[in-house]
Amino acid sequence: MVTLVTQMTKEELIEVIETAVERKFLELFNDPDAGLELKPEVKHRLLRQQEMVEQGERGYAFEDILQQLELG
Repeated sequence: MVTLVTQMTKEELIEVIETAVERKFLELFNDPDAGLELKPEVKHRLLRQQEMVEQGERGYAFEDILQQLELG
C-alpha cells in the first residue's frame, strides 16, 4: 500500500524524515576505523554545502522548512 505525504499526519511525516536522516547519518558515519571523526571528504562536502546555503545558492534554512510545515 502506498501512502501519500498528503495523507500523513504531522507526526508520521516527522517520523519518516527522522528515519531518513538517521539512515543517512549511519551511512556517512559507518566506518569503524574512523571512530567518531568524519572522513575528510565528508567534512569538506558538508562545509561546502554550508557555505552554499549561507550564500543563498543552495537549500533552505532548517527553521524555514519547519515553519512551512508548521512544525516549529
